[in-house]
Amino acid sequence: MGGFSYRNHELFCEEVKIQEIAEDIGTPFYLYNYDIIVGNYQRFIEAFKEFSPLICYAYKANSNLAICKVLASKGCGADIFSGGELFKARKAGVPPDKIVFNGNGKTRQEIEYALEENILMFNVDQRDELLLLNELAKKKEKVARISVRVNPQIDPKTHPYVATGLANSKFGLSFHQAEEVYRLATELKNIHILGIHTHIGSQITKTGPYLETLKMLNEIISRLEKTGIEIRYLNLGGGFGIAYREETVPSPQEFATMLSPYINRDYRLILEPGRAIVGNAGILVTKVLYVKNTPSKTFIVVDCAMNDLIRPALYNSFHRILPVNNKGSEKDKTFLVDIVGPICEDGDFLGKDRRLPALRPGDLLAILDTGAYGYAMSSNYNLRLRVSEVMVIKDRYYTIRESETYEDLIAKEIIPEEME
Repeated sequence: MGGFSYRNHELFCEEVKIQEIAEDIGTPFYLYNYDIIVGNYQRFIEAFKEFSPLICYAYKANSNLAICKVLASKGCGADIFSGGELFKARKAGVPPDKIVFNGNGKTRQEIEYALEENILMFNVDQRDELLLLNELAKKKEKVARISVRVNPQIDPKTHPYVATGLANSKFGLSFHQAEEVYRLATELKNIHILGIHTHIGSQITKTGPYLETLKMLNEIISRLEKTGIEIRYLNLGGGFGIAYREETVPSPQEFATMLSPYINRDYRLILEPGRAIVGNAGILVTKVLYVKNTPSKTFIVVDCAMNDLIRPALYNSFHRILPVNNKGSEKDKTFLVDIVGPICEDGDFLGKDRRLPALRPGDLLAILDTGAYGYAMSSNYNLRLRVSEVMVIKDRYYTIRESETYEDLIAKEIIPEEME
């Protein structure tokens, strides 16, 4: 569990007892380990150091400002998908020349904002986007730097919802379409071609799909360069998986060892990891409200829910769940239970058919590996308040986002005068 460990049957994050954080700020809350975040980032830098990589952290995974600032301070760039993520990246201190803008539906306003910020490049997803980008760059008397997102039509062997490199994916262009867009780009005065981009999916736990993708990209690069189109950046995207079930997952070094022979050192390598940097650095701490026994099932009802962590309901994803304190008299005896939240949906579960020690109301549970796509995908469904976020640095903890209040729920709502 990395920086999360038991000491005398009590779960710690580094030198901090998690029970004490819960007693201080209440539950539920997300808890992040600073050292794991930094270590995960540095492992990518070290693994691919021969290519002087630009690591652009995927802000969609977790965009808490403190986390983004930690990474920016270590030299990390940003992979953004919206104007909001661009705003957050700049607030975190990411230099414009370390920001790449992804996405298949960039708006005029977002493109204009990114041009004003002079970001490194736009990863163009389609022909019409390229034309709009050229039009807006011309109006602002700027030159937009681009890569084209290529869809290699490779199955990354992950959940269909996050397999973004398949033939039926909404992202990217076929090789033939990409070549046409590159040729068009050479004719546009306010466009400058920098590189090529792909992203085949998320939570990928094998090296094979990346190797196959890289070989195919090398083919299209060769064809482009024969027509005089120069490629300076090779962006392989992200999607590197983590061990949700304690399975064996390739390390950044193993990916680098496999891919290095096929990476042209004339290109600057860009990678866009998100989950692989923050996923195992975070846990969601929740409290048992009730233990409900029925003839067919025992339910552990907790104070977090699918609005706080939607991945199990959305993807049927698995997160290990552990007691924060496991020193009960029956700690060696486990029971088969479902861990569920209080939302009015039968899909509101955090874990099904899990074996846990006997639990009582007030006991704390830790839902592991929730640093990515946890808080980032949370909502106010059932008008539940978004939870607080906490970061541990060595022997101290800091609240890096306060939990919402009921007043926050109506802060942006307006009642027309006629209804007063």
